[in-house]
Amino acid sequence: MKNYIVGCGQITWGRDVDRSLVLKEIAEAGYEGAPAGPYGGATPEAILELYGRYGLRPGPGYLGANFWDPALTDELLERCKMLAEFTVGIGCDAIFVADGGFNTVTSSGKTRRDLAAHPAPSDSLTPDQYKYYGETLTRCGEVFMAAGVKPCFHNHVGSFIETRQEIDDLWACVDRTKVFQGPDIGHLAWAGVDVTQFCKDYASEIKCLHIKDIDPAVMQEGLAKGWTYGEFSQAGIFAELGEGMVDFPAMFDILNAAGYDGWLIVETDRTTKPTALESAKISRAYLKSLGY
Repeated sequence: MKNYIVGCGQITWGRDVDRSLVLKEIAEAGYEGAPAGPYGGATPEAILELYGRYGLRPGPGYLGANFWDPALTDELLERCKMLAEFTVGIGCDAIFVADGGFNTVTSSGKTRRDLAAHPAPSDSLTPDQYKYYGETLTRCGEVFMAAGVKPCFHNHVGSFIETRQEIDDLWACVDRTKVFQGPDIGHLAWAGVDVTQFCKDYASEIKCLHIKDIDPAVMQEGLAKGWTYGEFSQAGIFAELGEGMVDFPAMFDILNAAGYDGWLIVETDRTTKPTALESAKISRAYLKSLGY
């Protein structure tokens, strides 16, 4: 067993389910923790009590924002301060930060969500927007790092930072001592990124992970038909770990060689299994079969 913290994301259960029930089932499935945030105004103390009730650790939360939009920068920096304090308060040292431009219309006249997994280069941000994005992300990183929290950038299909080129272009504009990588492995695969090569290239900068698997048959059909994000999801693009196309053993070999010791958060956005609990158990069993 490597020094990983294996958590489970709550999204599989949906957004309107009693959180206590979700955490109970995550613990039942054998996970050590789950992501946490100040949802509904929850305090760190309330989160620690709730998660502790089920023997779970609160894990890295999530900040999605249009870092490339100057009109939002001041408010964004204030959000970073609040989330940094919250994250420290729950005893966690990392947070995912991600693009929020899913519904922004691109030059093609479609949103990035509509262009999921098949954007053209012209649908990306401009060089000036990348520059501002990197500067703002670095400023946010400074806020988090001052509190002892590592901000980990999270790629996402259907956002402006989806393809390998977009990730690399953004990374050329950030201070890599202030911002780290927190990739979604399934979203990398779905976007056509070579996951193994990505992990090799960024191994020393990866500080936390979302791990999901991708059904290759659904992916290929959706690409051929130009599906939107929602159409991919409804068709079953998300697979339980070990049932899709991601080479997790190769990924773990790379992370282990780099000394990775952070969170592994299983996240199956929409399962085709009868229940979220069954989905969570399948993925947990797969990780245990690999020694995690």
